[in-house]
Amino acid sequence: MKFVTEFRDPASVAGWVREIAHLAQRLDRPVALMEVCGGQTHTIFKHGLEALLPETVELIHGPGCPVCIMPRGRIDDAIALAEQPGMIFATFGDALRVPGARGSLMQAKARGADVRVVYSPLDALTLAQTNPDRPVVFFGLGFETTAPAVAMTILAAARAQQANFSVFCNHVLVVPALEFLLQASGLRLDGFIGPGHVSAVIGTDPYQAVVDRYQKPVVVGGFEPIDLLQSIWMLLLQLVEGRCAVENQYHRLVKPEGNSPALAALAQVFTVREQFEWRGLGSLPRSGLAIAPAFAAFDAEQRYCLPSQASEDSPVCQCGLILQGKLKPWECSAFGRGCTPDHPLGACMVSSEGACAAYYKYGHGGPRSPIAAPRRFAEASARPPLQSELAR
Repeated sequence: MKFVTEFRDPASVAGWVREIAHLAQRLDRPVALMEVCGGQTHTIFKHGLEALLPETVELIHGPGCPVCIMPRGRIDDAIALAEQPGMIFATFGDALRVPGARGSLMQAKARGADVRVVYSPLDALTLAQTNPDRPVVFFGLGFETTAPAVAMTILAAARAQQANFSVFCNHVLVVPALEFLLQASGLRLDGFIGPGHVSAVIGTDPYQAVVDRYQKPVVVGGFEPIDLLQSIWMLLLQLVEGRCAVENQYHRLVKPEGNSPALAALAQVFTVREQFEWRGLGSLPRSGLAIAPAFAAFDAEQRYCLPSQASEDSPVCQCGLILQGKLKPWECSAFGRGCTPDHPLGACMVSSEGACAAYYKYGHGGPRSPIAAPRRFAEASARPPLQSELAR
């Protein structure tokens, strides 16, 4: 409860909002800042933070949702694995309803596949140990946040010589995605709020390449309301002062050098792929992890025959443009109409970190509500956003 009292205090929030307004006035131009992580996006909308910012400060939602960036072809591969004879396919719950060309993992389960939700890759290893006569595959996905746990699970499986366990590896790296957004997407950005959980593993040093090459400031931020407001203030201060640096707002968790044991496990178990496909961003060089040859016995891609075919998203789903920051969820014609959490057309509406899920849950009130920007929705409220969203 400490973070609730210290990082959601209405008086402190009001102070940061005033300081942000002061810097925005000094800057006297529109500013576009991207919060990279989907968890940060949900905090922004849950607590109405965007409505507290000056009109000149725009928040753009980045491709930091690990389920959202998974292309349909990889979902199809996961379904093909789940439908292998005798297979137990273990996955985090977020990936269960992401649509592929042949439906979702949940629909594969309804057709008879043994798909099980786990809360840790070690749970999947336990399934393999308790079902020695059946193959078990864990759906490994996520950024550097979750990859170390998978690496350590593979190391544990190797020590135990657990021959019936393997991992379908879909882990990705955050810095190549930021470079794509600055180099190839054509998106105008003035700075990044770096993902706190990823940075707890990799540290702040890897972002220096983004700052040096593209002259865009990066502030690694946390996930509470004041974390994000302070991160915005730190970015604006750099812009006002003409500086460009990597700064760490989330210093209570993130160290410049990162987490050494986690990084060592990643280096031992994984190699960097030459190319990896991202939903909406395309094939990005050196942006994904593969299981190293020394651990090929635990690589599901090596052990099983997979379709490995590209699959196009629904033509009315704009998830790709939303992940690029070029479109807000409420600008998609299917949002809240043909696409809802109960009947999602794309991954952005499914995942607990998806931008569409955040807008739907906190911004619009339901599928029958008029579609309008969250800022307008907040301004139309009779309650002051600060008290109604942060004091409860």
